[in-house]
Amino acid sequence: MSSSGKVAVAGVVAAIVLFWAVGFWAGLLVLIGVPTAAYLLLDSSQRRRLRGLSRKQIGR
Repeated sequence: MSSSGKVAVAGVVAAIVLFWAVGFWAGLLVLIGVPTAAYLLLDSSQRRRLRGLSRKQIGR
């Protein structure tokens, strides 16, 4: 299994555990809010590099 596949499986497992532990809406807020906050904490050059990386992977 590729590393991105392992990350996807871990994300699904974490979501199921989080929804079960704290409830659906709180879990959804955490699952959307944490990556959004992390992205907003990057500075502009880091965001640009991240956008460029994801564009390169789409074209593969």
